[in-house]
Amino acid sequence: MPDTRQFDHEKLQVYQLELEFIGWLTDLFAEIQAAKTPRLAEVIDQLDRASLSALLNTAEGNGRRATQQRVRFFDDARGSATECAACLDAIVAKRACKSERILEGKDMLLSVVSILSALITRFESTTVKSAPRNAPTNGMRRKTAPRSQSFREEEEE
Repeated sequence: MPDTRQFDHEKLQVYQLELEFIGWLTDLFAEIQAAKTPRLAEVIDQLDRASLSALLNTAEGNGRRATQQRVRFFDDARGSATECAACLDAIVAKRACKSERILEGKDMLLSVVSILSALITRFESTTVKSAPRNAPTNGMRRKTAPRSQSFREEEEE
C-alpha cells in the first residue's frame, strides 16, 4: 500500500509546478553542458539557486501560520521565479540555446508567478481586513496633515 501522507506544501499546485520546472531545468542544463558554450557557469549556477529558492520559499511560506510571514515567503518565491525567467533570457542572449527551447520553461514560470501572485493577494487581503485601517503602531499615533494642506505647507511646519 503506497504511503499517502504529505506535507501541506506538497499539496500545492504551485509547489508541484516548481518541482516540474526543476526537472525541466535539469534536462536543459545537460544540453547546455554538452554543447560546451563558454561563460555560462555563473548563469547556470544562478538559475539553479533561484529555482531552488522559489521551491523552498513556497514550502516555508506555506508552513507559516502568521499571514504576513506567509506573504513575505510567497513574495520571495515569486521574485525567485522571475529571476529564473531572466536567467533563461540570459542563456538565450549568450547563444547557448534558441529562444524556442526555453518557451516551455517560461510558460511554467508564468504559471508559478501567477499562482504565487494570487496567493499573495489572497493573504494580503486577509491581513488588511484583520487590522484596523488607521490603527496606531507601537502605541504611537501617526501624525497626519489635513487633506486640504499641500506638501509644501507640511514642509514649512
